[in-house]
Amino acid sequence: MASGVEKQADQLSTRIGEKALLLTAGLRRTQFGLPDLAVGLGTLTLLYVIARVGAESLVHFAPPEVIPSVSLDPANLPNYAARSTLRMFIALICSILFTLVYGYVAARSRRAEKVLIPLLDILQSVPVLGFLSVTVTGFIALFRGSLLGLEAAAIFAIFTGQAWNMTFSFYQSLRTIPRELDEMARLYRLSSWERFTRLELPSSVIGLVWNGMMSFGGGWFFLAASEAISVLNRNYSLPGLGSYVAAAVAAKDMRALGWAILTMVILIVAIDQFFWRPLVTIADTYKLESSAGEVAKFWVVDLWRSARLASYVLSAFEPLSRFLDRFLSRATAVKAASQFGSPVRKQQRLFDALLMLATVVALLLAAAHFILNEVSVSEVAHAFVLGAATAGRVLVLIVLSTVIWTPVGVAIGFSPRLSRILQPVVQVLASFPANFVFPFATLMFLKLGVSLNWGSILLMALGSQWYLLFNIIGGAQGIPNDLREMAASIGLRRGKIWRALIGPGVFAAWVTGAITASGGAWNASIVSELVSWGNTRLTASGLGAYIAEATAKGDWPRIVLGVSLMSIFVVAINKFVWRRLYELAENKYRLG
Repeated sequence: MASGVEKQADQLSTRIGEKALLLTAGLRRTQFGLPDLAVGLGTLTLLYVIARVGAESLVHFAPPEVIPSVSLDPANLPNYAARSTLRMFIALICSILFTLVYGYVAARSRRAEKVLIPLLDILQSVPVLGFLSVTVTGFIALFRGSLLGLEAAAIFAIFTGQAWNMTFSFYQSLRTIPRELDEMARLYRLSSWERFTRLELPSSVIGLVWNGMMSFGGGWFFLAASEAISVLNRNYSLPGLGSYVAAAVAAKDMRALGWAILTMVILIVAIDQFFWRPLVTIADTYKLESSAGEVAKFWVVDLWRSARLASYVLSAFEPLSRFLDRFLSRATAVKAASQFGSPVRKQQRLFDALLMLATVVALLLAAAHFILNEVSVSEVAHAFVLGAATAGRVLVLIVLSTVIWTPVGVAIGFSPRLSRILQPVVQVLASFPANFVFPFATLMFLKLGVSLNWGSILLMALGSQWYLLFNIIGGAQGIPNDLREMAASIGLRRGKIWRALIGPGVFAAWVTGAITASGGAWNASIVSELVSWGNTRLTASGLGAYIAEATAKGDWPRIVLGVSLMSIFVVAINKFVWRRLYELAENKYRLG
């Protein structure tokens, strides 16, 4: 009897000891240190800056009121930089949401893909100035009496410079998931939500982060066009880095331009350190491989992980996240397959064919009416020749960028050490708005007597070659370490390893990079084929200069003609060249 009581007492004391240990551990976990102080202060500072800068967009504005001109005093640059950065991140959030929805639907539905991907080609080909021509007036009317209308128009313009590249990358990642993983998901009957969160999104994280970084840099390129808006014979200038540079160029103020460049470099390095480098470090953990590679580390990620405050806050939302996960998993559960298939009816196919035919006929009639009543056949022929000239420049750019940046991108993607060293450099080069240095290039062309017909290729490359580099880096990082180790163990060297592993491994990423670089080059032609320094202007023979001149004059028929022809060129090239290469990447050069 006594022994039984002693056993119960021992068990009770053991439980009390365990509870005490758990309580002590819990108290230790809630003790905050320097990492928690740094994370807390950093978060509060960020929220304060967002609130302060965002409030400046709520002032009254109603055309034909004139916005106060941008001051070239360098003391205003911190505020201008903060306002431009806030616009960029709002556009990035919108781009990510658009990417996840649009890319997922296009990749998961064959019928939707036939409509969404050609539409994405068209959207990518429409230049930012073409969007501005249509959207500025609409956004001003939507937010009547508030500066938010112009802010929304600027954010939308930046969005159009970011979203398409990210969407193509996500779509390509979903279509090239290794077959064994796809079969495993089907075998375990994962719901659509489970498949998306456990397989599809993790497998596309590396490409999505690198393309997001590139798209963010592409947004800087069109910052001046989105903040210093000249459309329909009206000039609107929002306070920001882009409008500051536009004002400095117009005033030929080299000192102000130098301050803007210095501010831009500091801003890009800060965003890289506190945003993109941590994301790249985290994304590296989602590499699809069976062998352990070198673990990527970065000081911001280490600081975040060591802060108990972050885990404490996130744990408060854990029950809600688990509930949502279970709810969405049940709501998107895979239904049992029917015993009988559901073939597409002949009537449905006939209806689709008739609908497509009616759409084509309607577009042809509208085009004929527009040509006969708004422009002339000779004007269309002239614009077509200009489009062919721009297409030649884009082709030269893609070839040269591929030759130069493919080995560089593979080297960076294969070496975490090289990636840590060169990523900030590449990020600064890619994110720095190339049109900020256009004035210096214009002066160089004038002194050397270089025609802009050739010089514009260099200017276009400054803004679009990075799409290829960043996609190739992401593709190289996505090649599993075990395949690289196997190639090394069997003695593959140089040319053989490129043909057997590296080439096929990065081919799909190269196609995505080439598509987006091509679209970026067409877009960049708007600001590359017509450059100025004060009252001096250089013009290249091309469709970009044609659209830029028509937009500045508010010539709607020529704007519509130029944008339509640019869309036709890009869609035709994508249809007959890039789409076939996509199919080759999906069917032949697919890992797994």
